[in-house]
Formats: sequence, C-alpha cells, structure tokens
Amino acid sequence: MKVYVGIDKVWFAIACSDNTKQVNWLIAEGLRRCKTYLPKKYLTESEVYLTSSDGLIVYDNDDNVQDVLRDEQFVLVASINDKTDIATPTLPAYTIENLSPNGMKDKDVVVLDGKTLTTEVLYKLSTDKYKIEISGCALKKVKASRDVIEEILQEKRVVYGINTGFGSFARTPIDENQLEELQRNLITSHACGVGDPLPPARVRMMLAVRINILCKGYSGISQKNLQIMVDAYNKSCLPYVPEKGTVGASGDLAPLAHIALGLTGEGRMWSPESGWSDASLVLASHDIEPLVLLPKEGLALINGTQFISSIGSEAVERANLIALQADVVAALTVEVLRGTATAFDERIHIARPHKGQNQVAKRLRTLLQYKGKRSEITESHKTCNRVQDSYTLRCCPQVHGITHDTIQFVRDILDVELNSATDNPMIMTDQREALSGGNFHGEYPAKALDYLAIGIHEIASISERRIERLCNHSLSDLPAFLVKNGGLNSGFMIAHVTAASLVSENKGLCHPSSIDSLSTSAAQEDHVSMGGWAARKALRVVEHVEHVVAIELLCACQALDFHRPLRSTDALEQVYKVLRKRVPYYDKDRIMNVDIESATKLLRDGKIWNAVAHYLE
Repeated sequence: MKVYVGIDKVWFAIACSDNTKQVNWLIAEGLRRCKTYLPKKYLTESEVYLTSSDGLIVYDNDDNVQDVLRDEQFVLVASINDKTDIATPTLPAYTIENLSPNGMKDKDVVVLDGKTLTTEVLYKLSTDKYKIEISGCALKKVKASRDVIEEILQEKRVVYGINTGFGSFARTPIDENQLEELQRNLITSHACGVGDPLPPARVRMMLAVRINILCKGYSGISQKNLQIMVDAYNKSCLPYVPEKGTVGASGDLAPLAHIALGLTGEGRMWSPESGWSDASLVLASHDIEPLVLLPKEGLALINGTQFISSIGSEAVERANLIALQADVVAALTVEVLRGTATAFDERIHIARPHKGQNQVAKRLRTLLQYKGKRSEITESHKTCNRVQDSYTLRCCPQVHGITHDTIQFVRDILDVELNSATDNPMIMTDQREALSGGNFHGEYPAKALDYLAIGIHEIASISERRIERLCNHSLSDLPAFLVKNGGLNSGFMIAHVTAASLVSENKGLCHPSSIDSLSTSAAQEDHVSMGGWAARKALRVVEHVEHVVAIELLCACQALDFHRPLRSTDALEQVYKVLRKRVPYYDKDRIMNVDIESATKLLRDGKIWNAVAHYLE
C-alpha cells in the first residue's frame, strides 16, 4: 500500500505495507521527510492532523492506516493552529465528485468519431458519469495521418510546424535532432494563461472535444498519445487551465497548451482522489504514462477552438434549459397577474410564422389551458374590463421566441465546430501532404456566442419587468412587494433590485467581443476573433439569466399564495408544488438569497421543466 502525503505543497509517496501502522505514524513519517526537504519548518506531531485532499474528512491518529485509507490515496497534513501554510491549497477547491463504486464499469460509454459530437453530448461529458472510446474507423484515420508525418520526416521535406518554427518563426528551419525539443518548447512557452483555473468539469469538455477533433485524422497525432488522452479523461486526470489568455486565433493556444502541459506531466493537475497536485504525481498514481511529444504532436494538441466551443457548449445548453423554463415561469406570472391568454391564440401567431414565437405561444396556451377548462383564477376575473395586457405579458411569444431561435442557430454553429478539423497544417492522407490554412480561426463560434449573449439576455430583461409588475401594488393589486405587514417586512423589494442589477450588468456583457481584433505574433496573426471572451461572457450572461428567472419564479409562486383558495391550472400547480418543496411561503422577512439560490438550483437542474413536460408533449 502506498499513500501520498502532502505537506507545504510538497508530496511524499509513503509505503505502508505493515497493517499495524497507524495514522500518527503516517504523520510522523511525512514530517520526518519534510524536515529533509524543508528544514525551516519546525512542526511537531502535536501541531498537525491528517485530512483528506479536499479537507472534508479528518482522520483519527489512532486508526490503522489500512482501515481508513485506500491504496494510492492523497491526504494532507494540516496545521492545528493554522499559523503556517502547511496543506493550504494554492488553487481554488472544487466539489469532489462521487466515483462509481464499481469504477468505470458503471459509466456510460460515448464513442468519439470526429463526426457526431453535439453540444448536448459534450455538456454531459462535463460530468464523471461517462467514459469515452475512439471508434475503429477514427483510429485508422489517426494512424494514416501519423504515417504521413513519418514520411515527411524521412523525405526531409520542410513543413511548417513539423520542422520549422512557429508563428513569425515559420521560415526558421529546425534541425532534425531538435524536433522533439521543438514540440516541448511549443507547449511550455504557450502555457501562459492567467486568472482562475477552469473547474474540472470544463476542462473535461475541452479535453473531450480536442480528442474528438484529433479523431478526424488531420492532425498527425500518434495512436499511443491519443489513447493517453482518453485514459486521462476516463480517470478524471484534468490539467490546470487558467481561464484567460486566448484571443481565439491561431486557435485557443494558451488554454490548450495548459492541457498538453499537464498531460506531459508538468504543471498542476486535478483528480477526485488528489485534488490539485503535481501533474506527474497524479498521472503516476493513476497508471497513466505522460505524453512524450513526437514531431508535430505539440502543434496537434493546441491548434483549435476547443476552449471557445466547449465553454460555448455549456453556455448554449444552459441557455436552452433556462429559456424553456422561462416560458413556464412567464405563464405562471400571466396567471397570477390575472392576464389573458387571448394574446397567445394560434390564429395570431400563424400570421407571423416564426418557429420560436409559435412554439412559445403554444406552450403558453397549453399551460394556461386556453380554450380548455379555465382555472379558478382565470374564472375569477372573466368579467373584468381589461382589454389587453402590458407588453411583458402579451408579447412574451415574440420576445422569448427569438431567443429560442437564436439558441438553435448557435447550437447548429457549434455542432459543426465540435466536429471540424482546426489544425494547421492539416495532414491530407490521400495526397500524402500537409497544407497550411486557417481553420483554427475562431470567428464562427465567437460571433455565434456574442449573438447568444444578446439573445438570452432578453429573457432576463423581460423577466425583470414582470418582477416589477408582481412587486408593484399599483400594477398588480397584490400586496406591495408580495408580503403581509409591509413596512415591518420589506418582502421582495430588494430581490427585484438584485434582478435589476443583473440585467444592467448583462447590458455591458452583451457588447460583442468579436468586433475587436488586435494584431499578434509580429503581425503574422494580424486578425483574431476574441472568441474566448465571447464564450466566457456568454456563460456569465446565462448565469445571470438563471438568477433573474429564479426571482420571477419566487415572486410568481408567492403571488399565487395570495390568490388562495383559488387554484391555477394543473400544470402550473405542479410548478408551485416543486418550488414549495424547496422554498416555503414567505410569511415574514428572512434571508432572501437562500431562497434565490434554491430556486436557481431547481432551474439549473431542469426541475421546473420536468414538472410540466408531460403536459406539453
């Protein structure tokens, strides 16, 4: 049995074959070795304790090591008084994901072939519930492209990126004895991202989509190194990737270089067992051999738009889910504000046959039981003298509809991008040659994701206006700010302010990043896409939309309570029921952000959509 003990950012592999050894022995052995490497540390056994790598479990000193620890487990020695930096993580901690008790056998398999990956599947691959395999056809293409590289080397042909420098050094020939060093230097010099590291889930997506692109057989990667990448994904050995540093041409160089760096055993890497640790140690503990880059392979790993397209895939999938549920929440708001469903009549929308608009109108008609058995709330105001509702209610299909159409447009762009060869040069196996081009340029996904941010933002924009109507007594005839004893209680007053602040922030984030370009690499790369920022800010806009719609959901359910004992439609009562399982009625002021986060999680998990989906089939 071997245990990895971390002390002051240094890891020690300690053999523990004696089943009588206790945790206090393991601590003492770690400190003994620590004093050899870190003589300035004067910690004693009485000042420290042993924890799991995520800090969530504390081990008793008298327990036997083999009873409480696994073989090749990572643990940390932490200081009791916390006056030293021993075992203090230098990187953000993320939730440790649950591993299947039976390992990979319990995971679904996704076969990558370079042709069929979608944003929906890629977003699922962000979890540890799947493992990936390479199709047999793709492996043949990979071998064929590597054979071409070997032919080029044997024939001593000069080809960019194989035996020349990069960027503005493209005309600089490299000696054949330095070709592997060239690839190593490419990775280390390009791994210069900054900022917070991506969460492991997003690194998973990047790694999966890069593997998928390599499957197309235009890159020249070796089958051995491609399999190492697959093994790293399947065992959740995920490199440290800073979120900033790409301009989206020549591909996402810095983020992808950080992935390659970790896979070569350098830098930092995360696994569920180790948390953040040295990449070489994480790979070794999972029986994964570090990549040894052959000619062209370093370039094959970093030329591409996989940062943009993976972050963008998460953004578009989450946008789709919140947009669908925004339709549901809007229907509930129409109901509790005593609006009319006449504006959603099919005859109106057939006359303007935009796909998204008609889909939203149909959902609203169904949820409000238009031309069916009206709800008790609808019956209660059927004789009112109101002719038509405000735009935020009446024009919901037109406003929400274009968002749905935008999401589908962006999905179509990204589905192509996820299966597109983005290398330079590209290896043409039939002609046995390498061609230089510009498929790495990220303008396509960059423009699409700027459009996504603008489109999904409008869901929050109109939602915030409906929140205003729900909270404003003069517009709703409901209690001011949806609370009894107003004055003593503030109710949803500041929840609306939060929604307004997020909508305002989104307005700045919706400024298109792809309209900008800065020349780089000595004017060799003189037009770039800025797609990395387009993807990151699109995702941030989606996050804000989720919170705003969550606030509207809370307000609408609170308003429904004020209509009791009258009932809404069967579908909307299900929405109310789902929320009230997590968030109780707001009878007096309490910490509101807890309610907002609970409602947001319901939306992110798709619970509101699931509650009504069978009504909409």
